[in-house]
Amino acid sequence: MDIKRDILWRVHLSFLGIIILGIVIIGRAVYIQRAEGDYWKSLAAKQHLKYIKTDAERGTIFSEDGNMLSTSIPVFDIYIDFGADGLREHDGKRFYKNVDSLSYRLSALFGDASKADYKKRLIDGFRKKLRYYPLKKKISFEDYRQLRDFPLVRLGRNKSGFIAEVRDNRVNPYVLLANRTIGLSRGDTSKNVGLERSYDSVLKGQTGRRLVRYIAGAYIPVDGAEIDPENGKDIETTIDTYTQDVAENALMNMMQENNSLHGTCIVMEVKTGKIKAIANLGRMPDGEYWEDYNYGLGRRTEPGSIFKLATLISLLEDKYVDTGTIVDCEGGQKNFYGLWVRDSHKGTGRISVKEAFAISSNVAFAKMADEFYHNQPQKFIDHLKHFRLNKRSGIDIVGTARPYIKEPSDKTWSKTTIPFMAHGYEELVTPLQMLMLYNAVANDGKIMKPYLVNSISEMGNVVKSFKPEVLVNAICSKETLEKVKACLLDVVEYKHGTAHGLASPYYLFGGKTGTAVSALDNKGYNKANKIYQSAFIGFFPYNNPEYSIAVVIQNGHESRLAYGASVAGPVFKEVADRLYASRMATIPMNKIDVTRDSGFYQVAGRNAELNKIFSRLHYNVQMTGDKQSWDIAYLRNGKAQSVTRQVLSSANMVPDVVGLGLKDALYVLENKGLKVRVNGRGKVAKQSLPQNALFNKGEEITIDLN
Repeated sequence: MDIKRDILWRVHLSFLGIIILGIVIIGRAVYIQRAEGDYWKSLAAKQHLKYIKTDAERGTIFSEDGNMLSTSIPVFDIYIDFGADGLREHDGKRFYKNVDSLSYRLSALFGDASKADYKKRLIDGFRKKLRYYPLKKKISFEDYRQLRDFPLVRLGRNKSGFIAEVRDNRVNPYVLLANRTIGLSRGDTSKNVGLERSYDSVLKGQTGRRLVRYIAGAYIPVDGAEIDPENGKDIETTIDTYTQDVAENALMNMMQENNSLHGTCIVMEVKTGKIKAIANLGRMPDGEYWEDYNYGLGRRTEPGSIFKLATLISLLEDKYVDTGTIVDCEGGQKNFYGLWVRDSHKGTGRISVKEAFAISSNVAFAKMADEFYHNQPQKFIDHLKHFRLNKRSGIDIVGTARPYIKEPSDKTWSKTTIPFMAHGYEELVTPLQMLMLYNAVANDGKIMKPYLVNSISEMGNVVKSFKPEVLVNAICSKETLEKVKACLLDVVEYKHGTAHGLASPYYLFGGKTGTAVSALDNKGYNKANKIYQSAFIGFFPYNNPEYSIAVVIQNGHESRLAYGASVAGPVFKEVADRLYASRMATIPMNKIDVTRDSGFYQVAGRNAELNKIFSRLHYNVQMTGDKQSWDIAYLRNGKAQSVTRQVLSSANMVPDVVGLGLKDALYVLENKGLKVRVNGRGKVAKQSLPQNALFNKGEEITIDLN
């Protein structure tokens, strides 16, 4: 019995020990998980290999004429692995042998620190055995190409420790040109705008993967362990850079001259719906103008008198009036159910509908709409819906505004709604939606879907094309259409038409002015906050329209001009004149009686190219140098004189590029081996290194443009 008791005691003791050990193990596990879990997880994360995403090269956005509107250029981030075996062998003999010359070259290339500073940074990193030391970020390919030939670096990654990571930097080469429409790609794609956002899935491609190992505080790429990304596709837009430049400049000039708040100019190809140009400018706090918002597509406003076209088509199509029907303007003002409607010109009496449209009588159109649609408002609204004024334009870009056309069932509908809608109030539409209606009049009644992209390409091969699309086959009968076109022509050609001062002696065009009263910052229409929106929409040439153009400009209290004919009209005219002269004119420019400019101008360029320009412009001048020389020409009173100058100097002397355009200046300076930095836009007004000064290859020169 004693033996049995002894054995049981030992067994019970063993079981008790096992239970206690189990409790300790479980307790320790719980403690590690609960109290120390985050620490051990973070420590484990630092020890293992992992894959990180590598972005694909983003596709390029081209204009229809082949220019890059948005593209990616490679930039390089340079790191140093001071723990590289080849760098540290023989107690760092290779490193210390090259550190002086390397520091000198780095200082000369980047110019951001002295040789002594670079040497101190390199030695400090070497002594601390830093594994992924960031030496320089976002350097250009030209700088990287030079860096590869530096002492130590040229020995390769293992012996130098230098690691170069390439990534894309998104740029818009034309900067302002269609900036808001093209957009800019950012790291956070949700913040992209324009085509960069709308076609992001096409442009961005497929991301790749790279294996990295965490060593001494940094993740270092593992050689040969990566999956290459699939580059994005390119898109060709409908934008034409010449048309865009003309529209941008015409809009900019008027807005600067009139101190306007913001504006847009849209050029559409009549038969296809292609958007050939879209300029959007807003005034910044410093008074400068920038493409800050897409006013043509994303901002809806009360359109004013340009909306009378929709009213006119409705009245003619329902046969309530004809263009010869007489309407009494009652002296230019009339009260409608307690609210006054006034014309900008007082004293007008009985005139025809056609004349009322030409002089833009608010009273006439308010009276006609109220007379025929007051008791059947839905009939008028149905016309507006047929014109698609209640729907988004359908253009292939995000951020377009939804229009607002009142319905008789709306709570805000009142007796005054119809007469006010008739002349452009109590509805909200975008400039593009109004342009679509005017374009339809020019296009035999067909409303075209506006679009911005012609095709998507991969490696130069088109994978998807976009074709013109008809949204509405006929906005009205052919009979009504011809009458409406004649009314639009009268706005310009009739001696009392609101746009008569814009008429051209070389071609006919039709259109409509509009001046709408707006409320500044939505503070009401009181005198202190009342400002004016100026508009002109039309098409040209009248007999065979090729382009339709919408110009809408919001003026401020400081603006000198307000009416559509004096603010928006001249922008339309300038764009139309330039497009007509460059693409449609059948009369040679030298046969058109143009007053000679008495101003003084200076131009510079290669002799052969200047000769070609002067010959085309019929200037009887012969440049004095040879065809390969760089000359300067002076133009005064229609005559040209030339002087050959020594733009190109001897091999190690700085050229004189003042007066040259940027393209020519870069060609001359970079072929000399100079590194060029550029400030401003225009022609070269100043260069930091004087002509004929001695320089070293790779030395930096700054050129300021005027």
